[in-house]
Amino acid sequence: MSFPTSIIISTHNSHEWLQKVLWGYENQNYKRFQLIIADDGSDNRTREMIQDYRKISHMDIIHLWHERNGCKKSHMLNKAIMHARGDYLIFTEDNCIPRFDFVKTHVHSARPHHFLSGGHSKLPMCCSLQIGEEEILSDEAFNIMWLQSHGYPTYAKKLRLIARWPFDKLLNLIPTENRWNGHNASGWKNDIIGVNGFDERIRGGGEDLELGDRLKHAGIKARRIRYSAVCVHLSHESGFNDGLVSDITREIQNQTRQNNSRYTEYGINQSKQNANSL
Repeated sequence: MSFPTSIIISTHNSHEWLQKVLWGYENQNYKRFQLIIADDGSDNRTREMIQDYRKISHMDIIHLWHERNGCKKSHMLNKAIMHARGDYLIFTEDNCIPRFDFVKTHVHSARPHHFLSGGHSKLPMCCSLQIGEEEILSDEAFNIMWLQSHGYPTYAKKLRLIARWPFDKLLNLIPTENRWNGHNASGWKNDIIGVNGFDERIRGGGEDLELGDRLKHAGIKARRIRYSAVCVHLSHESGFNDGLVSDITREIQNQTRQNNSRYTEYGINQSKQNANSL
């Protein structure tokens, strides 16, 4: 079966959070998508959860996994791109629960020669633990009143949770850095393949920003949907920590910007060559 859109979720050893994310995608009001889980070597708990979930889900779910050998998130993302049947790709992470209109917003906001840059509302652990299937399906997990009654700080940012059409469109015009955010971003598969996907030398976070820079250098413009494509970011329990960017990654990012690089030699094509050599 062919899908116009593929959703790629990166994960590593976060099966409880990932299940909440799957509930969010099950609840979408736009159903024409394939869902790919790019699993960087999780233990059997993730595999078993996905196998059980498939039995009750109406979604087309592909679970890609390889044995853990350090952080190889970029490699798994490239592998997911190669498996994607959609022409349009949405990227997110295993701790970002989408609101019911998340996929529809990305798809309807897509434009040729553009990628979409979204954001998230970060939740404290107390809220993250109390969100279950019922709260996601009823939309309470995105309701500022419910969140505040369950520990969401009163001083925290709220606009992304309360903005509705047409005010979200106006808020999206607020000047901010145009960048690819791995927890909430989307683009055309051909554009991403054109810059050779993610740089697999990057292993500890920062691969998303570097990809976005190459896309922009290639003439693909960023379009903000920070206040329209809403997701809540569960508190980091385990798995990836994108806040840890190595010196090697910073050097790669700097070289990409300084050289106006549009292409990496260490991306999708390298993955294909390595797979063919096995």
